[in-house]
Amino acid sequence: IRIGLPFIQEYGLEALFAQYGVDVEFWAHEHSYERLWPVYNETVRNGTEGAYIDPDAPVHIVTGSAGCGERHDPFGVPRPWTAFQNNDYGYTRMNVYNTTHLYLEQVSDDQHGKVVDSMWLIKSKHGPYSYF
Repeated sequence: IRIGLPFIQEYGLEALFAQYGVDVEFWAHEHSYERLWPVYNETVRNGTEGAYIDPDAPVHIVTGSAGCGERHDPFGVPRPWTAFQNNDYGYTRMNVYNTTHLYLEQVSDDQHGKVVDSMWLIKSKHGPYSYF
């Protein structure tokens, strides 16, 4: 997780997202899928296989696995904030049920529609995280 440009630490978005209480961040460009635990400043704030209930940091989702001609770059060694990684071609589905419950799942085209990852995010309060 970068907090800005290397060495000068300018233009980072992490503090801005935490200050304004962003719940989920969606990223792309990589032709793969990765879900991170709720993390801030390289510290996992709710690393659990169950639902993320009022996590104290945003959840990061990298979802760019719809396909590409050059295939995939391999993942590096998983970091402590890595929850799940997958190189299958596929897509992400998200349901926002109400103001407190969000459900997300990653569907693999390579595995004929199998759901390979899922998560619940439950937030009873919204706004800046506790460290702001």
